[in-house]
Amino acid sequence: MKKSRAYQPDLIQSLRDSGEAEQYLNAALEEDDPELFLLALRNVAEAQGGIAQLADKAKLNRESLYRMLSDRGNPELRSLDALLHALGFRLAVTANR
Repeated sequence: MKKSRAYQPDLIQSLRDSGEAEQYLNAALEEDDPELFLLALRNVAEAQGGIAQLADKAKLNRESLYRMLSDRGNPELRSLDALLHALGFRLAVTANR
């Protein structure tokens, strides 16, 4: 029987590519689960250099960013927009089809 292998290092490596990160975040949004989306954001943040570096880039308090991305996080739209902008993304609205 094959030994299982941790997927997190491979996931983080793949999320360093902005196209992969974009698809990953959009897939998480499609699940309509805010906790899942925050987990996806945490993974992308880790892939892009970590929370501390991202907090500086987004001009957000590091502790606030950790709280925002926690399991119980509830980010304000302004903070979420700043975070996505620092990651190289933007908020968008599309019609349901």
